[in-house]
Amino acid sequence: MASRPPVAVLHAPGTNRDGEAALALEVAGADARIVLLVDLASGRDRLERYAGVVVPGGFSYGDALGAGTRLALEAGEALRAYADAEDGARPVLGICNGFQALVRSGLLGAGIGPDAPRRATLTANAGGRFECRWVTLEPQPSCTAAWVGSIGHLVACPVAHGEGRLAVRGPEVEASLAAEGLVAFRYVDHEGAPAGRAYPANPNGSAGDIAGLSNAGGNVVGLMPHPEDHVLEAQDAFRGRRPGRLGRTLFERFVARARGD
Repeated sequence: MASRPPVAVLHAPGTNRDGEAALALEVAGADARIVLLVDLASGRDRLERYAGVVVPGGFSYGDALGAGTRLALEAGEALRAYADAEDGARPVLGICNGFQALVRSGLLGAGIGPDAPRRATLTANAGGRFECRWVTLEPQPSCTAAWVGSIGHLVACPVAHGEGRLAVRGPEVEASLAAEGLVAFRYVDHEGAPAGRAYPANPNGSAGDIAGLSNAGGNVVGLMPHPEDHVLEAQDAFRGRRPGRLGRTLFERFVARARGD
């Protein structure tokens, strides 16, 4: 694999965080290329050309059918085929609206078996309003995605969403997601203590303080916060008071996985 693996950053009408995602990938060592969904639909481009795929944030198609729903309808089949390909289980990362699309397409939060009901979904914030604030994330070492579990430090980055609350079918589902290693990130307070669903450390009321999920295969990860907004020291909202919490490590691990390291 090339030292700078080609990574696709999907763009649909209403996507507005593709530039930031591409910059984060470039800083992390990838050859980031913004790929229009219309080009995938027409056959002018194919996901198979890329070593990894990032589905960035924004308001794809105006979220007219619900956050990420139409993006899931438009790209879900291609993403599922890509993520399940027999030639290497290449990585897929969904951020905010991209996470919503991965959940709605069944790539994350799905039940076990083809006819199983969805176990988790993303819905309106518990506070009933759009949240735009910095949060602290703890990558889960037990996550099936070793490239997330190996990050080894807290991550500070902003959220910007109105439908980011992870809801599950019951407390037993929350426990099973953790037991199966499907929890990728949890919200914690600035000191790293569990948020305990308390606002604002948990900005949306997500069950179990879950901020991100992975799939059983460990190659698909999604999260609501925006680590691409904190890949450079100059982007640090805390002005160095809480050092070592860059989101860049996530992208470096993603690129290493795409490269086959």
